[in-house]
Amino acid sequence: MRLEDVYIRGTSTRLPARLAVADAVAAGQCPPRVAAATGMESVAYSPDESAAEMAAAAARTVLQRAGTGGGDVGLLLHADTYHQGQDLWPVASYIQRETLGNTCQAIEIRQMSNGGLAAVDLAAAYLTAGHGHGDALITTADRFCAPGIDRWNTDPGTPYADGATSLVLSRRGGFARLVSLALHADSDLEPLHRGEDPFTTAPFGHRMPVDFEAAKKSFVGRTGISYAITRAHQGQQTVIKQALAEAGSELAEADWVVLPHFGKRRLTSIYYQPFGIEPARTTWEFSRTVGHLGAGDQFAGLDHLLVSGKAAPGDRCVLVSVGAGYSWGCAVLDILQRPAWAAGQRASGRPAV
Repeated sequence: MRLEDVYIRGTSTRLPARLAVADAVAAGQCPPRVAAATGMESVAYSPDESAAEMAAAAARTVLQRAGTGGGDVGLLLHADTYHQGQDLWPVASYIQRETLGNTCQAIEIRQMSNGGLAAVDLAAAYLTAGHGHGDALITTADRFCAPGIDRWNTDPGTPYADGATSLVLSRRGGFARLVSLALHADSDLEPLHRGEDPFTTAPFGHRMPVDFEAAKKSFVGRTGISYAITRAHQGQQTVIKQALAEAGSELAEADWVVLPHFGKRRLTSIYYQPFGIEPARTTWEFSRTVGHLGAGDQFAGLDHLLVSGKAAPGDRCVLVSVGAGYSWGCAVLDILQRPAWAAGQRASGRPAV
């Protein structure tokens, strides 16, 4: 959809610590073949903070940056993919209590790695439908730790990372304008992350840690690899074409393309070659030090472009996402100014010390 008068007032990223891939290989945690195929240097990890606590920290930072208080926020959306730190628990309400202390709707979005842009779509619709006279606070967070997840082997082409991101969307101005946004889903690909195992009565009823590779092999064994690749490419192509058409732009004209934090081999086969995207126009040099943040890659990439000073006023950015299920997203935005809070920040998005 084409958008008018919807702005981004602030972004933030919470990455507690980094784990070098070379150290993980030496410790026998990361197979050398995975390290070589992904080209990653390090991944973000949390020694002790839960996903929920990281989300609250990112939210506090972005609210300060955006000049937004609890009374200014009319909607809170939290996107995640994995355990947030407690069982049978409304994590969005915790974030609301810790950061806003207001009475707005606080809702969890579980759209896997497409959750960030799915939340932006819902927030934009809410703000433009006449409901919201305030801002929308969006957070993402995950902590991909043992025993449920093996960050190196659960999905070998994509090392998983721990961290949180946050974004404030507003009708009252900001440093960037959201020009267009497109989402697309193809549930025929849903078994790619489920496989043929029967449904269970409790988490991790089949195996621990989770093994996405086994599910993918099962699906490809039934449908063929070309079917899966073709459908996946068509889904991503659909949203990129739609978002760019509604923005009156071409992908080649974009100054920056923020892609999921996949490994190098996967990025090359899914994005660089099919879409003619040069790595220099992406956030690869940043993402290879971070790893996959679940629903937060796009917000973290945008935040990095701002705090590093790479994104300049007048730049057009394209945010691209994909999530198991399967669904895809693409957003086009224009940088209007470099926000004052971006000066003096580290590339990680945390305050300089």
